[in-house]
Amino acid sequence: MILHFLQRMAELDGRPRTLQSTPETIRGAMFGDRPQVLVLLAEVDDGVVGFASYFRTYSTFLGRPGIWLDDLYVEEAARGRGVGTALLRRLAHVAASAGCGRIEWSVGVENQRGIEFYRRHGAVLREHVRLCRLDLDAITQLAGG
Repeated sequence: MILHFLQRMAELDGRPRTLQSTPETIRGAMFGDRPQVLVLLAEVDDGVVGFASYFRTYSTFLGRPGIWLDDLYVEEAARGRGVGTALLRRLAHVAASAGCGRIEWSVGVENQRGIEFYRRHGAVLREHVRLCRLDLDAITQLAGG
């Protein structure tokens, strides 16, 4: 189910060939000895229509834990019905109960619908910072291997 949603997200982003997750990697990340990611599922009429995946972070600046919202996806047919809001609200409850100082995520600059959705729910877009990423090749090279 999660892989299906990830495939849909990759297609919508115009990057279907970049998806590397498999059922095995997802299962290991969620249900292994040390889970790497947690997932909230959204159901409507007994069917799963969306999900939010997240993991814990820590801010040394705030001196508090935080949450990184990795993915938020709602099936097209279920959009506009409060599903995304319900997922964000539940994640806010998780963050509040864990004493988190922030929830953070990224959103594509061309994803106007997503940007507007997040702003409506109180998100502040930090335009003056850039997301930095080392991919696997860069990690390997930097690590000296």
